[in-house]
Amino acid sequence: MQPIVAIATASGRGAVGIVRVSGPELGGLVHTLFGKPLAPRVATLLPFVDAAGAAIDRGLAIHFPAPHSYTGEDVLELQAHGGTVVLQLLLARCLEADARLRLARPGEFTERAFLNDKIDLAQAEAVADLIDASTEAAARSAGRSLTGAFSTEVNALRDRLIELRMLVEATLDFPEEEIDFLEKANARGRLDAIAVQLDAVLARARQGVLLREGITVVLAGQPNVGKSSLLNALAGAELAIVTPIAGTTRDKVAGTIQIEGVPVHVIDTAGLRESADEVERIGVARSWDEIGRADAVIFLHDLTRVDDADYAAGEARIAARLPADRLLHVLNKSDAAPVPPGAEGIPLSARTGDGIDALRQRLLQLAGWQAQTEGVFIARTRHVQALRVTRAHLERAAEQAARADAALDLLAEELRLAHDALGEITGAFGADELLGEIFSRFCIGK
Repeated sequence: MQPIVAIATASGRGAVGIVRVSGPELGGLVHTLFGKPLAPRVATLLPFVDAAGAAIDRGLAIHFPAPHSYTGEDVLELQAHGGTVVLQLLLARCLEADARLRLARPGEFTERAFLNDKIDLAQAEAVADLIDASTEAAARSAGRSLTGAFSTEVNALRDRLIELRMLVEATLDFPEEEIDFLEKANARGRLDAIAVQLDAVLARARQGVLLREGITVVLAGQPNVGKSSLLNALAGAELAIVTPIAGTTRDKVAGTIQIEGVPVHVIDTAGLRESADEVERIGVARSWDEIGRADAVIFLHDLTRVDDADYAAGEARIAARLPADRLLHVLNKSDAAPVPPGAEGIPLSARTGDGIDALRQRLLQLAGWQAQTEGVFIARTRHVQALRVTRAHLERAAEQAARADAALDLLAEELRLAHDALGEITGAFGADELLGEIFSRFCIGK
């Protein structure tokens, strides 16, 4: 495999910058750069010079001979001062010193670690998730996935499926014993036990998806009901302009907060009303677009205007278009007006902050978040989809096993399909297109 090289640290100025090389037989490159071999896995302070012997920098060089490296190949790391020009000079020097070298693609170092069985696919994705983590809980969960917590759960399910598949397929040549086999091997009991274990993993994976991706919440309502004030109260910062003038917010204003470690992307939208102003009409149309994409919609009501007939009519028109399954009613300005008897919703005051904590907890409940985060591993939507596909095939396998005229070949096929879906998570059964999509989203040098 052709050796690759890249700057492995973020662009811009910094105390330290790293140029990383990975590939087979890098001893020649090491000798060309330094005139001598390096002690394996020992940081050596050396001058970095160009081909003419002129100084580039002075830093640390570390040689990781295969297979004891991140990628499983020979790896050379040059740690220099983190100046953009210095790192570009070191990169050019490496390319010049070894004609085999080429620039690495985004994520190619981690892709090689996966291809060389240093990590599985779920762990590889956890590398990117750890880098991108926006909350402490997400970082800790990504760390658990990186160490193999998620993979261990998936592999345990896989092993139980393999055992059952072996028993089923070993009996396919003896059709007269099929029914006896299903009873003696307790096929239905085994399937039920695997399904219970799968459901537990799926529940934690859903929590992991929430930690990684968060939820998108849109603030909706008529003009001047306090949407921008609520955004600022939730964020703890003045993200949106607040005035008593109706229609102040013409376009969406977004901010991300965290509630118990879960990222919550809050979007303040233009007030929903009919308007002759072309700019405001565009803003309202965009508001409805955001509402359609949201995981949850907060319908904000103004307690000081409940007796206004025109306001009430506007509330009815908006309510008819909002998604009932993702809707949360909030009664704002509780500091200025009482809550009417029988009114549904969370009373709060965006101005004073009363009721904000109750709203935060309700948002978590709406998202399906559970307060216990210990043992939660980071996960992606594709992981949850793979687990759901696995579950569907297990259900069909159980239906087949429960039939009086059960056919082992159909049972075996459902178990195989469940096994394949499960293998997509760790990369045991992954298409090249899937791998390319995953690693292309990494940063260069990782």
